[in-house]
Amino acid sequence: MAGTKEIRNQIASVKSTQKITRAMQMVATSKMRRAQDRMRLARPYADKIRQVIGNLHHANPDYRHPFMQTREAKNVGVIVISTDRGLAGGLNANVFKQVLQLTKEWQDKGAGVSLCVLGAKGTAFFRRLNLPMLANVSGLGDKPHVNDLIGTVKVMLDAYTAGTIDRLFLVHAEFVNTMTQRPRVEQLLPVEPSDAATLQEHWDYIYEPSASDILGGLLMRYVESQVYRGAVENVASEMAARMVAMKAATDNAGKLIYELQLVYNKARQAAITTELAEIVGGAAAV
Repeated sequence: MAGTKEIRNQIASVKSTQKITRAMQMVATSKMRRAQDRMRLARPYADKIRQVIGNLHHANPDYRHPFMQTREAKNVGVIVISTDRGLAGGLNANVFKQVLQLTKEWQDKGAGVSLCVLGAKGTAFFRRLNLPMLANVSGLGDKPHVNDLIGTVKVMLDAYTAGTIDRLFLVHAEFVNTMTQRPRVEQLLPVEPSDAATLQEHWDYIYEPSASDILGGLLMRYVESQVYRGAVENVASEMAARMVAMKAATDNAGKLIYELQLVYNKARQAAITTELAEIVGGAAAV
């Protein structure tokens, strides 16, 4: 059994760690509320513009944008959103697992896969794999701004326009609730049509000045809005996952301190018993 001094040092060390994890839990809880607010503000716009773009498939314009034209998938692009920091449980691992699964599915079909990675953890992970990375950005922080995403998104859109990639997917963590965050995969390009059953029988869009002028900017905003929504969803998921992970770490530290305290009490009692026995033995010898 370890001496009482060593056990005291272990208890002090675990208590110090517990203070850190509790503080990180409180910080994550505070940031999670603000991240949820940004996420709720981003969702309605992203959902509505996706619906409008999906409805365009059922319209009859004179001009059909390349982002709406389906072609043979020889190369696939994947935008991956991860965190810049760790200590968020299995959040990043689940997202990376989904990306690897998606990559394998397309490689089995004979298609090449290129990545665009947002977040330091994703960049570090996928650099170890033999996959081309067309763009990456990190340091978006807890308040990602759409201006920080435009550059990397444009790289993938330019690649799609040039025919370098024929499909564009987005993979990120979706915030369900505080205890549940799941990886989400969605196809950005070509645009998938919306459910025709929800549309009116006779309808169409009127473009002014022209369909080509309107659709170019609209589809660009559509992709940017989906990536931005994914970024804020990922931040909210990160804070929730970190809060849960740090709470679990704090609770585990408390259990370990309790167990070490029992070991310390037993060691202290054994030392006292040994000293008493030595004193009694010495007195008897005299």
